[in-house]
Amino acid sequence: MMGLENYTLSSDFILLGLFSSSQTSLVSFSFIFFIFVMTITENALMILVIRRDSRLHTPMYFLLSHLSFMDILHISNIVPKMIADYLSGSRTISFAGCGFQIFLSLTLLGGECLLLAAMSYDRYVAICHPLRYPVLMRDNSSGFMAAGSWFVGILNSIVHTSFALHFPFCHSRAIDHFFCEVPAMLKLSCIDTSRYERGVYVSGIIFLLIPFSMISISYMQILLTVFQMQSGARQKSLSTCSFHMVVVIMYYGPFIFTYMRPRSYHTPGQDKFLAIFYTILTPTLNPIIYSFRNKDVLMAVKNILKSNFLSKN
Repeated sequence: MMGLENYTLSSDFILLGLFSSSQTSLVSFSFIFFIFVMTITENALMILVIRRDSRLHTPMYFLLSHLSFMDILHISNIVPKMIADYLSGSRTISFAGCGFQIFLSLTLLGGECLLLAAMSYDRYVAICHPLRYPVLMRDNSSGFMAAGSWFVGILNSIVHTSFALHFPFCHSRAIDHFFCEVPAMLKLSCIDTSRYERGVYVSGIIFLLIPFSMISISYMQILLTVFQMQSGARQKSLSTCSFHMVVVIMYYGPFIFTYMRPRSYHTPGQDKFLAIFYTILTPTLNPIIYSFRNKDVLMAVKNILKSNFLSKN
């Protein structure tokens, strides 16, 4: 039996990261840094606009504000560490730091999956059953949806973080990834993790397949309703639905492919490439697709900028 000296639960891990020492890495680093700043700015502005403009105090924008907050936390959980490692040349992360990354990442990934499903339901009711919208989507309904997304996401994350960090790690403690993610961590374990992986599949069904199916059905119903509208409204609604589904597929597709494959089929390069979509790119695209293409949001932004300009003068 392998001795305890071959692994510990308190040693630091090494994140091999996304960047190398080549000139190409400087371009990649600059791009990631730009995306990070852009994501924080967009989502913070989105939250501010929704809070300041009373016309946006609706269930849809309430859910959007929570999506923006999740996106800010998610990208802030990963990219600043990547930037610090690149600038300092140090790639170590403590056991506690790695555990925190896993916990917050799983909380936000799971919570966002449920929140996106809630948002698709809101759009389904608004377009397909507009007369029943005030009854089906009361003010407290969106509050319960948002709170439920956070609560269930946290519970799921506690369970998986506890299990993932409980496994003994031996030999190399180098994680071939740009953050501590469960599939990459499992590769370092020196015991059989197949039972735990089956639990990951169950969570994948609950947080990935079921919400994605609900979103797909909602948008199919929306499209059927849209086709019965007049040509002008139809074109606008089709454009909106198309963009929404593209972002949903960009988020759920790589996420499903990463978490619902057997460990033996994972390759580091592929996992890192897929993770970029649901950790970095979609938080950047969400406010653009869901909010800033909306004339009500653009009008609210203009009003805020105008009021700030007038107050200074």
